[in-house]
Amino acid sequence: MIEPSGTSVRDDVAGDVQASLADRAAVARDPREPRILNDEAASIRERAVEEAIGEERAAERARGVARGSQFLDYAFFLLYTLLVTRFVLVLIGARATAGFVKLIATLSNPFFAPFRDIVDSPEVGTGHFSMPIVIALFAYMMLHLVINRLLRTVTQRRTQV
Repeated sequence: MIEPSGTSVRDDVAGDVQASLADRAAVARDPREPRILNDEAASIRERAVEEAIGEERAAERARGVARGSQFLDYAFFLLYTLLVTRFVLVLIGARATAGFVKLIATLSNPFFAPFRDIVDSPEVGTGHFSMPIVIALFAYMMLHLVINRLLRTVTQRRTQV
């Protein structure tokens, strides 16, 4: 949960200022001074409430973006799982006619298609080392990283004192 960083400090300062104003009002010699001090105290309270509301709204936005980021991470996890499974099946030379191999190929084809035949795949034992799948994994990891950094940049709040 995101906590507003300056709330307790601001509350302490506002409380100290109000206490100081109240002490000054008690010993005031000018009959207008208590009214002026009360107006200042009210102004300080109003600003503190406005800042707290603003911070709460920012925290709500950050929580929403964090939830979206969690869904994004899960979607990329599923994509990585599909591509790694496809990579392992190709590496061990699994039969393309097997049902599970067909399922993985069908599910991963939309994500693998842009990388197919990008480079040649060297032969390894009975199968071959599929470089296009490795390149696809790397490209999707970079995309995932960029999106997460962008979301983090959007949600970071500036600290004010």
